[in-house]
Amino acid sequence: MSDQHAVPAASRPTVAVAGSALVFPVRRIFCVGRNYPEHAREMGASDVRAPPFFFAKPADAVMPSGSAVPYPARTADLHHEIELVVALGAGREIYGYAVGDDLTRRDVQSAAKKDGKPWDTAKGFDHSAPVSPIARAADIGHPARGRIWLEVNGKLRQEGDIGDMIWSVPEIVAELATWFELKAGDLIFTGTPAGVGPLKPGDRVRGGVDGVGLLEHSIAPG
Repeated sequence: MSDQHAVPAASRPTVAVAGSALVFPVRRIFCVGRNYPEHAREMGASDVRAPPFFFAKPADAVMPSGSAVPYPARTADLHHEIELVVALGAGREIYGYAVGDDLTRRDVQSAAKKDGKPWDTAKGFDHSAPVSPIARAADIGHPARGRIWLEVNGKLRQEGDIGDMIWSVPEIVAELATWFELKAGDLIFTGTPAGVGPLKPGDRVRGGVDGVGLLEHSIAPG
C-alpha cells in the first residue's frame, strides 16, 4: 500500500516556548465560554454562575505575538477577548501557560445566538487565535491569581484577575476531559474578563497575564 498523500500535507502549527528554541506543536484549540462573572453579565447571561461551556478553534488559527492579524471578512464588529491559555503535555499534565486573544466576529455570534445556530463562523475563523510564547510550568509554576489585562492603542480596555474565573484551570481540564480525549499539544483558552470591545484596522493590541507573559498584535486590513 502506498503511504503517499493524495494532496500536499499541511504543516502542524506551532507556538514558541519562552526562553528556549523549542516550539509547541498545536493539536487542538479548546475555548471556555463565560468563565468570568462580569463578562457573562455583559454578554447578557441571566445566571452569571451557570457552568461555562466549550467551543473550538482550528489549530491553524494561532498567530504569534507581534503579528499583523488580517481583519476578517464577513464582519463589521471584530472584538478582542484577552485570555489565559493552558498548554497541555502528555497525560493531561500542564506543560505551560500563555496569553491569548480570542478574536470574535461579534455580529456573527449575536446573530447565531438569536437563531440558535453554531458559533463556528464567529469564533473559528482564520488567524483568530493570537498567542504569546508559552511559559513552561516548570519555570513559573501554576498561577491561580494574577492580573489579566488588555490595551488597545495604549488605552486600557479589559482588566481582571485570573482568580475570578468561575472554573479554575484544574476544573476546566477535568471537565473538558469528560467530553474529549485530551492529548499533548492541546491548547485551552480559559475565558475572558469583562470589557470586550471592537477592533478596527490599524489598532495596536497589547495584553498580558502577570507572571505568565505578554501578547502584542495589530489589526491589518482584511
